[in-house]
Amino acid sequence: MKKIFLAAAVMAATSLWAGVSLDQKIGQMLMIGFHGTSAPQNSQICKDIGKYHIGAVILFDYNPVDKSKAKNIASKQQLSRLTAELQKCSYDRKLLIAVDQEGGKVQRLKSRYGFYGHFPKASEVKYLHQKQIKKTYVKMAKELKSVGINFDLAPVVDLDINPKNHVIHGLGRSFGKNPKKVAAYAGTFIDAMHQYGVLTSLKHFPGHGSSMGDTHKGFVDVTHLWKRSELEPYRLLNKKADTVMVAHVFNKRLDPKYPASLSEKTVDGLLRKQLGFHGVVITDDMQMGAISKKYSLKQRLKLAVNAGDDMLIFGNQLDPRHTVSSAILVETVKSLVENGEIRERRIDNAYRRIQKLKNKL
Repeated sequence: MKKIFLAAAVMAATSLWAGVSLDQKIGQMLMIGFHGTSAPQNSQICKDIGKYHIGAVILFDYNPVDKSKAKNIASKQQLSRLTAELQKCSYDRKLLIAVDQEGGKVQRLKSRYGFYGHFPKASEVKYLHQKQIKKTYVKMAKELKSVGINFDLAPVVDLDINPKNHVIHGLGRSFGKNPKKVAAYAGTFIDAMHQYGVLTSLKHFPGHGSSMGDTHKGFVDVTHLWKRSELEPYRLLNKKADTVMVAHVFNKRLDPKYPASLSEKTVDGLLRKQLGFHGVVITDDMQMGAISKKYSLKQRLKLAVNAGDDMLIFGNQLDPRHTVSSAILVETVKSLVENGEIRERRIDNAYRRIQKLKNKL
């Protein structure tokens, strides 16, 4: 019986890998941001999705280059057309199309583009009745699905434990201090999204609620303020969660050398082995100052993949002067594999987990 099971597993793996190049496996690990409210076949993003099998794209409304123009989101009709065009570029029509849609300050589908745009922030949601909470997030999921968004980079499960924290507490992005209650609210969010076929991501592992700084801008050390209770929502939701997003916070108690997103001890050791999460792990934006100011692009890619991250976000949003092409990302990772600096099984494991995630769509 054991031999039959192993043979079936080998056959499944063989069919999964059949005809897939190393470039394309690496491409599946990338979530790319791009400029454009359409994606015709001759556009660079469409060519990249087709050539490298790019696994995901991330859409933004705010345009950092020209504030008078939308980056990707201008209206309901336009966004529906864009997502349909992007899927046509994809080899399997299962391109992950992601946005940050939490509620409060963090919602990309705004009323000025014709969307509802008034979803409450997490700190307000916790005061609603359970039925109202479910109704709120079902409405959000339905709106995302209606325009072809199949991946919401939410919910936030950071604990609201530092009143001086500007990024989480200041923006009301946390459901509260109690890990069980936070996990319960996040679970309602996930269930609502799943009702409409939208994938989710718990963030920001291993906890951003205790931080003082903003990882968008620079190095953030949470060593002395971080509490072990910040891990609890991830443990409670490890079977329900589609993906987990890892932050760029540094915590000497977890890894004396590397920030969480680039730390094998944190990703492979703590999140996978200790907390039992076996789904897709996504990095926060790899262009954030917390890591881009200290590590070169090559170093970031090498450390992230070897840490056990499956999908790497390059939003091309934070600094218009330092955007990066899909070709450079794929070629850099490929050269690191060929030089033996990245273990190829890391790429294979990521590819397998990503295919399993996409099968949920």
